[in-house]
Amino acid sequence: MSTATVTSARSGLVLADLIPASRVRDAALVLGGAALTGLAAQIAVPVPGSPVPVTGQTFAALLVGTTLGARRGFASLAVYALAGMAGVPWFAEGASGMGMPSFGYIVGMLLASVVVGALARRGADRSAWRTAGTMVLGSAVIYAVGVPYLALATGMSASAAIAAGLTPFLVGDALKVALAMGVLPTAWKFAGKR
Repeated sequence: MSTATVTSARSGLVLADLIPASRVRDAALVLGGAALTGLAAQIAVPVPGSPVPVTGQTFAALLVGTTLGARRGFASLAVYALAGMAGVPWFAEGASGMGMPSFGYIVGMLLASVVVGALARRGADRSAWRTAGTMVLGSAVIYAVGVPYLALATGMSASAAIAAGLTPFLVGDALKVALAMGVLPTAWKFAGKR
């Protein structure tokens, strides 16, 4: 089989599709993605002057969307959000509920999972540079919802919300993008399905 034939046969797949299909698989992937996001949210470092900590949560949410695809990624982040709203203490720093100023980032993660999942289904996670673009776009979606929500929830001006809810996180986001650039294309390479 030629490389073009293998690539054509694998287009439209995300990493999760390499596991034999079943409803049990899909349920396990959705619940596992929610749990991974909840665990990663506990890796939290407070940012002086900001009600939003640096966490592993956004990285996990983008990985979940990319590896599971738009539909399962959204379902996984919806389980995460709904369980946290219902009282499961797995938002950043063990928080739960929807009254916190950083809740807009969780809503942004739901939307970002759809965007990165749809791009991954088109092969955007198979090379380092395309993966970088996918992760940057996903992060932008998260900020596009999270920063305005932060401003509304706290009464901050737009510039203050950007200073507290975007600027301090850019270096960490660059590191997360670099990590994804290595992890996702390498996973495809090991799977032999590039």
